[in-house]
Amino acid sequence: MSAETTGIVVADDHEVVRAGFAALLDTQPDFHVLGTAADGAEAVLVCQRVRPDVVLMDIRMPGTDGIAATARLAALADPPKVLILTTFDLDEYVFDALRAGASGFLLKDVTAERLFEAVRVVAAGEALLAPAVTRRLISEFARLRPQGAAGLPGRPAALAALTPRETEVLRLVAEGLSNTEIGGRLVVTEETVKTHVSRILAKLGLRDRTQAVVLAYETGLVVPGR
Repeated sequence: MSAETTGIVVADDHEVVRAGFAALLDTQPDFHVLGTAADGAEAVLVCQRVRPDVVLMDIRMPGTDGIAATARLAALADPPKVLILTTFDLDEYVFDALRAGASGFLLKDVTAERLFEAVRVVAAGEALLAPAVTRRLISEFARLRPQGAAGLPGRPAALAALTPRETEVLRLVAEGLSNTEIGGRLVVTEETVKTHVSRILAKLGLRDRTQAVVLAYETGLVVPGR
């Protein structure tokens, strides 16, 4: 794909949903739907063939589900960004999908403009969208999965490598604040926040903000509801 065009694959076992998202995305001049898939295994094969930038991935699909497919895609040398498709009823599998390597999530009843914005944000390298919804979802799944359960081994000790300010930034990221909001809270520029986030990811060996949020909850740095 060219630098100006975002290649997309849509994976959902419901044909109407799959076709609907694909048709909607293809209305945008900077998007190009490269393929669709009816289950996770097909999604992985399609992605290996067409190398998209972003994948819209349903979680509950027959055979290979969205979580397993996301993990397989995340293991590729140049993995696409994965946006999980979910409903607003706190789908119990979303947190597992984020842990598997998804870059974020998207509500299935999303408006067209939100859909376009979400794909562009994730394609540009941002991980989490809709901070208020993120806070609610991540907090709920962290509560359902106590720290230490199938988490990221060896990482709690790595938190010691962070400076006090970096620890503070990580905590705010995990609470769902955007870079702009964090800058306002700490009275620093957005660029300064971006620098802190980049250093945090590098020190902890994390891929993106989503992994940082998961780590913050699983290590107890942030406690849901507090």
